Amino acid sequence: MSTMTPCTPTTPTRAWLESLRPKTLPLAFASIVMGSAIASLQGVFHPLTALLALLTAGCLQILSNLANDYGDAEKGSDTPDRVGPLRGMQKGMITAAQMKRAIMLTIALTIVCGIALIAVACHKPSDVVGFLILGLLSIGAAITYTVGTRPYGYMGLGDISVLIFFGWISVAGTFYLQAGHFDWIVMLPATATGLLATAVLNINNLRDIETDSANGKNTLAVRLGPVNARRYHATILSAAALCLAIFSAVHLHHWSGWLFLLALPMLVVHIKRVNHAKTSLEVRPLLEHMVKAALLTNVLFAAGLLLN
Repeated sequence: MSTMTPCTPTTPTRAWLESLRPKTLPLAFASIVMGSAIASLQGVFHPLTALLALLTAGCLQILSNLANDYGDAEKGSDTPDRVGPLRGMQKGMITAAQMKRAIMLTIALTIVCGIALIAVACHKPSDVVGFLILGLLSIGAAITYTVGTRPYGYMGLGDISVLIFFGWISVAGTFYLQAGHFDWIVMLPATATGLLATAVLNINNLRDIETDSANGKNTLAVRLGPVNARRYHATILSAAALCLAIFSAVHLHHWSGWLFLLALPMLVVHIKRVNHAKTSLEVRPLLEHMVKAALLTNVLFAAGLLLN
């Protein structure tokens, strides 16, 4: 039976919004909020640095979204048979040339925001060089997930990339830019945030597992298979909660440090729903549910840090 998603009539503006995917921005911002909350806990919060980090993260997320649509459309992996929504290029509303121009513009905006962030926050030449390199690596990672001759998203490496860039680099980098130094205290929350973002990617890939497999897109979910991909999903969510619990037990001495526990019922329900969803159509609504669960967990933990 076909799982074809009907192509509803759309306008050029709607097509661009579908490709920009503004609903993904809160998850990108979550890592910056987490890093800034830890900086506040340590008494080194800098509002301007945090704002510029948010702008840079937003640009990188939009760049990743546009490049992902371009790469998948060029490789033909986003077909009408996929359960997920078709974007502007797949609908024929955006040409490859237009998407390339949009990607170049977003790269330029990302560089401007990144340079402004470095100019404000970095006071040592080594920090300037280090964050310039990290910035270029982040831009490269955003583009090459699906673009190029050997996109790493097609080799099952997307999950580790999300953990590194949405977790460790984003959270620890945001903290470093405000504190002026690295502290291992940041790594448990950074890992948790990265794992929650990875879970969002995994549920997206679990939804598309059949079409991705048929089109040669060997995501980690495809490599693991539907059964093990569900076990993996439960494992990374459990590990994220464990990281936050260990941090709170060791470093926080106030009830507010356990606010994130209010999100656990939602995570447990999500895991149960994923395990009971046997088809891609049943998995589809769980992507939005996972995004909300990840955001709630991050926001509650960050709020707990601010109240501590």
